[in-house]
Amino acid sequence: MIKALVNTNIVLENGILWDGIILISEDRILKIGKPEDVEIPQDAEITDCGGAYAGPGFVDIHVHEGGGFSTCFEPERAAEHFLRHGETTILATPSYDLNFDEMVRAIRTIKEAMPKAPTIKGMYMEGPYMNPKYGSHAYQNPWRHPICEEEFKTLVDEAGEDAKIWAIAPEREGILPFLEYARKVNLDTVFAVGHSEALPSQIRGLGKYRPTLQTHSMNATGRLPVSGGTRSFGPDEYCFKEPDVYCELISDSFGIHVNSEMQQLLLHTKGIHRIVLITDSTVYDEPVPEKFAHVTDLNFDAEGGIAGSKLTMDIACRNIMTHTNCGIAQAFIMASLNPAKVIGMDDEIGSLEVGKRADIVLVDDRFNVKQVFLGGKLV
Repeated sequence: MIKALVNTNIVLENGILWDGIILISEDRILKIGKPEDVEIPQDAEITDCGGAYAGPGFVDIHVHEGGGFSTCFEPERAAEHFLRHGETTILATPSYDLNFDEMVRAIRTIKEAMPKAPTIKGMYMEGPYMNPKYGSHAYQNPWRHPICEEEFKTLVDEAGEDAKIWAIAPEREGILPFLEYARKVNLDTVFAVGHSEALPSQIRGLGKYRPTLQTHSMNATGRLPVSGGTRSFGPDEYCFKEPDVYCELISDSFGIHVNSEMQQLLLHTKGIHRIVLITDSTVYDEPVPEKFAHVTDLNFDAEGGIAGSKLTMDIACRNIMTHTNCGIAQAFIMASLNPAKVIGMDDEIGSLEVGKRADIVLVDDRFNVKQVFLGGKLV
């Protein structure tokens, strides 16, 4: 059965095809084009998209929890929640505040769920070997002790090739043996600099293991002090400067994680093709500080610090348009194509192209999700 999506504005990597048609065969995109260029088979199943934008399913590579469900301990329920918001690919993300036994249990639970939750494509390991001074709930970080080979080998072996990304602090003593072993177990794993105050020399000092991604840019980072009141140079500036490094961005509604002006600076500095929108979605029960009483899409820790978000990727796309004045096509690049490239899956997902998986989300001009297709099936 051929499926035809008609009356839709198709968001492509290089622009928008107005009033286009998408043909789907099984789980693949068969053809994309204008009505006069696409012949729809007589027995095709036709979906009138009502003028909605058709874009590639969102790829959320950094997501802990959502809809009240943990991507680590209730991964199938969490995946369902994000799929309703157009997220056709996610990386389940264990938190750095899990202790050793909890992290092993999280890894095993995610791996067991992946065959039943097709949107979960692996794990984003946010830690454990980051700088314990930074991040929400830093006061209860259980990873302050020296890096232990027996410990990290167990974690790496448990995660295996499903650990798509490991976030680390380059300044941690003993980090290099961990990186060497993680890359030995999974040649394709990506390293991210996160929760760090590393000097550029420390990041460069990792050589072939140096990070190509920054964990939630401008969040949970520090800079070592310098004399004379001048501004020091830390992980944020390093990642801004390095042309091949991708920067994750949490774009919440009020620009609290990253101020609107800083989001504009990041877009200006890195360009559309090196920014990765993430939700960093979490679930916490701590009270909202009074000064943030008006905020609806953030979570907080017991000390009033920001603890991730309540975002889904459709809302993050709307927010980035609000804060930076980018367009719909640019938002899709940051929410779909770039994260797919980071995890090496852009030959399958991340953009609408003939031969790629038919993971498609239909949205209006405010990124309200209308319909979601996963592998060509309406979900």
